[in-house]
Amino acid sequence: MKALLYNGKTAEYVTDYQKPVPGKGESLVKIVLSAVCNTDKEVLAGYKPDFTGVMGHEFVGIVEVSNRPELVGKRVVGELNEACGHCIYCQTGRPTHCSARKVIGLKEKDGCFAEYMTIATELLHMVPDGLKTEQAIFTEPLAAAVELTTQVHFNVKKNCAVIGDGRLALMITEVLSLYGMDITVIGRHKEKLELFSPYAKVTTEGEPEGYEYVIDATGRPEGLRAAMSYVRKKGTIVLKSTYAGDTSINMSEVVVNELTIVGSRCGPFEPALKLLERNLITLPEIELHNLADYEAAFSSRAFKAGFRFE
Repeated sequence: MKALLYNGKTAEYVTDYQKPVPGKGESLVKIVLSAVCNTDKEVLAGYKPDFTGVMGHEFVGIVEVSNRPELVGKRVVGELNEACGHCIYCQTGRPTHCSARKVIGLKEKDGCFAEYMTIATELLHMVPDGLKTEQAIFTEPLAAAVELTTQVHFNVKKNCAVIGDGRLALMITEVLSLYGMDITVIGRHKEKLELFSPYAKVTTEGEPEGYEYVIDATGRPEGLRAAMSYVRKKGTIVLKSTYAGDTSINMSEVVVNELTIVGSRCGPFEPALKLLERNLITLPEIELHNLADYEAAFSSRAFKAGFRFE
């Protein structure tokens, strides 16, 4: 089958990759659409040096074989993290931090940049009949945006800044705008910031007096430093950026200013699907490529790029 592999150094398109066979508790999914995430680009930059295999973790597919017969023939999306179910994190309600977890397209598990993939059936979620496949493809990143609301109790009377003008920043802004919050989006590209204007104030420079909540969705190391410069004393910083490499800040400022810093990544799929189904989140169309044209997809400046499988 056709697949896009990471060989430890670069991406490689192949046409003779072996079709996977589902194991115990798994389903075989025929991929319809898959999407490129910034994390996939960071893999090529060395973010996951120990990973080799099929890349990709955002997909919509159709179940062909499953230990749950009712899923066969259904459109599905799927979560990333396959937990062991036995470690301290699994036993204490933190399966996405499982000590032995596999992560599709990132750790010990082939991903969705291929014609077929296998995935633990418990990670699958059916796509509502009324939701277009081209919108359902945004479920995973939207779930990551929703995750903020499970980690931080946002006081809607306080102001908030979102740093970044990309896909995740837009989703975060739209989710928080449902609360009626005073939101400012700080970005670098005026043309991108136009997308945010229905939901927030937009600027290329933050306010000197700062913000009670600051969310870093830049995908870059300098995002944390920018967040530190914008957050008010006793404020909260939420980090959504993952990237290859390190960054540094003055930790004394965190202590003296009594800041709260929260790391945030994967989130709940069901609320994300409901938001999309009810048209409460509006997103630009995904730009689709053939898998062989992966370089164009990875370098695309579109809001979202991905692959269509015929």
